[in-house]
Amino acid sequence: MIADFWFDPSCPYTWLTSRWLLEVTGVRPVEVRWHVLSLAVLNEGRDDDPEGDPEGYLWVPARIAAVVADRYGQEALGRFYTALWTTGGADQDWIGDLRTALTSAGLPADLAEAGLTGEHDHLVRASHAEGMALIGGEAGTPVVAVSGAGQDRVVFFGPVISRVPEGEQAGRLWDGTLLVAGTPHFHELKGLPHEEPATS
Repeated sequence: MIADFWFDPSCPYTWLTSRWLLEVTGVRPVEVRWHVLSLAVLNEGRDDDPEGDPEGYLWVPARIAAVVADRYGQEALGRFYTALWTTGGADQDWIGDLRTALTSAGLPADLAEAGLTGEHDHLVRASHAEGMALIGGEAGTPVVAVSGAGQDRVVFFGPVISRVPEGEQAGRLWDGTLLVAGTPHFHELKGLPHEEPATS
């Protein structure tokens, strides 16, 4: 099975979902492929600012991620995404230092400059549009599209989690998510109110 995963690299809940998917690969025959989705693009034209990002900082890691994917492929994008959240010291903010993350992922550190210009925004927009076209309607990050599950492609937003299930618990969540999302005419399911994401 292939799980194509569209993510905004700055979202802590999406980060946890990505780590869940990697747990799933250890207990189910699933391969993850990485793609960029952008909250900055998603929220363009809105009167409010749901992400609290008046300076447009969310563009920076999304641009770098899109350039990494374009030049080095989705596996390199996956390495960069992991390094983005796991490099840096105890004083790091919500993501690690961009240059350090690139170097840790085996990529040129100067790719960090791509985050400071709109030159590559078309890459962000194209990847974002691809993921959003699959889910349609109102959705955010992440979007997952699963193929090879013995049925039509299953596409869903989320799941939104605040802790990463491990081992067989991760596998059971995977099984249940595919069952629910793959049910014809299914649209939405919600759980309890969000907890703060446990990203460290």
